[in-house]
Amino acid sequence: MYKTIKEAIELANGLKREFFKLDFAEVDVVLCPVFTALSEVAEVLSETDIGLGGQDVYWQDEGAFTGEVSPVMLKDAGCQYVIIGHSERRQFFGESNETVNKKIKAALKCGLTPIVCVGENLQERETNKTFKVVEDHINNGLADISSSDILKLVIAYEPVWAIGTGKTATPEQAQEVHKFIRDLLKTNYGQEAADNVRIQYGGSVKPENITELMSKPDVDGALVGGASLKVESFSVIVAKASEVVK
Repeated sequence: MYKTIKEAIELANGLKREFFKLDFAEVDVVLCPVFTALSEVAEVLSETDIGLGGQDVYWQDEGAFTGEVSPVMLKDAGCQYVIIGHSERRQFFGESNETVNKKIKAALKCGLTPIVCVGENLQERETNKTFKVVEDHINNGLADISSSDILKLVIAYEPVWAIGTGKTATPEQAQEVHKFIRDLLKTNYGQEAADNVRIQYGGSVKPENITELMSKPDVDGALVGGASLKVESFSVIVAKASEVVK
């Protein structure tokens, strides 16, 4: 929950200028501003390769659901992507595997690419429940998603204990969980899904750690939080990620 419309436009324009200087053809970049700024940022990003996403979505196209935003509305505002099941939605707003599942299906039906978040909190990490929690999020959050539809989404591993705390999972810890997720995808959906579904890391991603994180074999990208709020830090993250995948 950052940036007024004016501030979001300034940030998007600043990133657009920086990315114009960069060769980032090897990576996909998506901005996910607050709902109020979506259509304005979409205008800034038109005729660029930068994608646009919403931070959440409701599972009905319309109706008496005051305060919610539908997938149809996100598409209309210019979105191609939507974040679903972010840890803060789970922590503060009662998001569950069941609601995540409904939102994924609604987003896919509307042609949006879901960025589905999974991950454990500090207590779960310290009691060795990481894999159990992640497996629960994957199996139940993605329930009844077909093998063809699974290829249309992105998974983001968020160790909740590493978000906004300054703590970061080590690249080895990130790789361990990403490998677990990829193996789970192979078991549930087959080799094609394991090979092609992008698994991002999200947890205090910074210019200082992006290269080492992206160098791990099962880390396909980053869901960037605080460091995406400044042109300088986010553009450096994109540039360094591009170098790793070239």
